[in-house]
Amino acid sequence: MRILFIDIDTLRPDHMGCYGYSRNTTPNMDQVCREGIRFDQYYCSDAPCLPSRASLVSGMFGIHNGAVGHGGTAADRRVTGCPRDFTDIVDDNCFHNIFRKAGMHTASVSTFPERHSSWWFNAGFNECYNVGGHGNESGEEVLPVALDWLRRNRERDNWFLHVHFWDPHTPYRAPESFGNPFAEVPLDTWIDETVLEEHKKAVGPHGINELGMYTDQIAPGYPRMPGSAQDMAGLRRVMDGYDTGILYADYLVGQLLDLLKEQGLYEDTAIFITSDHGENMGELAIYSEHGTADYPTCHIPFIMKWPGCKAGSVDSGLHYSLDLLPTMAQLLGVEPWEKWDGQSFAPAVTEGKAAGREYLVLSQMAHVCQRSARFGDWIYIRTLHDGYHLFDREMLFNVKEDPHEQRDVKALHPEVCAQGAKLILDWQEEQMLKSPSPVDPMYTVLHEGGPYHTRGHLQEYALRLEQTGRAQGAQELRRRHPDEALQPETNLRKYLQYR
Repeated sequence: MRILFIDIDTLRPDHMGCYGYSRNTTPNMDQVCREGIRFDQYYCSDAPCLPSRASLVSGMFGIHNGAVGHGGTAADRRVTGCPRDFTDIVDDNCFHNIFRKAGMHTASVSTFPERHSSWWFNAGFNECYNVGGHGNESGEEVLPVALDWLRRNRERDNWFLHVHFWDPHTPYRAPESFGNPFAEVPLDTWIDETVLEEHKKAVGPHGINELGMYTDQIAPGYPRMPGSAQDMAGLRRVMDGYDTGILYADYLVGQLLDLLKEQGLYEDTAIFITSDHGENMGELAIYSEHGTADYPTCHIPFIMKWPGCKAGSVDSGLHYSLDLLPTMAQLLGVEPWEKWDGQSFAPAVTEGKAAGREYLVLSQMAHVCQRSARFGDWIYIRTLHDGYHLFDREMLFNVKEDPHEQRDVKALHPEVCAQGAKLILDWQEEQMLKSPSPVDPMYTVLHEGGPYHTRGHLQEYALRLEQTGRAQGAQELRRRHPDEALQPETNLRKYLQYR
């Protein structure tokens, strides 16, 4: 068996044609979808990039594997400690090793491990290729490596190839020669001038005034990436940049698929298409970022073309991406590991049977400290650190009626909030009873100074708010975060002091 795993960073489903988007961003991936299964309610358990892949690869929630942030203690996977054998049992039973155990040759083309110093990602691969861009490279550097691998292994059977493209991720980096395919295509957006004006008053990094997180400076070398958007023309530039990144990734995917067809291998190759996380494009007044535990950030695409599956079918059950590990173990006849948190949905693949969960708990600790409960038509979000967005402690959205989270309806549905809060509490207690550590890593993040992407930024951001007519927001941030307001040192200064 041959398996091609296409990993496209920062890809939200509703910007793909096969998930209903009006812009033609994904013609090649849409074709794979027509030949396979589309999963409509598929989520990363832990966002964003590093935590999501840590959960996928380990098969464990971040509360268990410990890698929930982008810096500090919580950016590293927990050490197994005294029980560790000659090899680490977590790596022995990781996602990539499932394919090795099934007798397959495994390879990866990705800069993720180096970008995040997350070398555990390479466990289980026979071959690893790193073009050296730390995730800032365009896919035009990745594609030749993947094509070369496919050509050299044309006669090999039983392989698993992971190919990772970053192109929809900020800063938008599709080659200038690709042009702007959407220059004359109408925007497909819920944001109008009234909404945009409200967002210009909002407080929080990666808002429409500070697309560079805390600044409106344009990233050098990335002409597609604006620093801010002050009108609908500016909004179009943001949306076109994101959609062009998706289309460019699809163009690269198309070349992989064309080579497989040319080699006569396409029909018999299983293909997975997914992402690590989605992207907020105006939701919660956040643009071009994946910094929350909400619906647009945690909801991801998953398309699976698998031998024997019903072409064009749709699964609407709730799944975590970490459920893929036990699913593959079952499909490939590999013995499962009792420490996995995932739940196999193999019956959905082979028999079209429902195999979803009743609810999900989603976490984010790199930009904010949040957990949310996704159940029924609802997402209930609970915030312990607002990431300087001035979020309420509780938020509630009906994602069926309001997928862009414009109306927080917690005051109208206190009973739903109570249900969501109980789901999170029960989940946390259940996971901590099974945890190898007595500490929830969310509290590690809080006690180390808050989410990584907020550390050392409050003073500079409050000053910018005051200079741009949002002094009231700066005042409220200082009130909410008094300890951080008194600590203006940057992460570099902290590092030098530590050294």
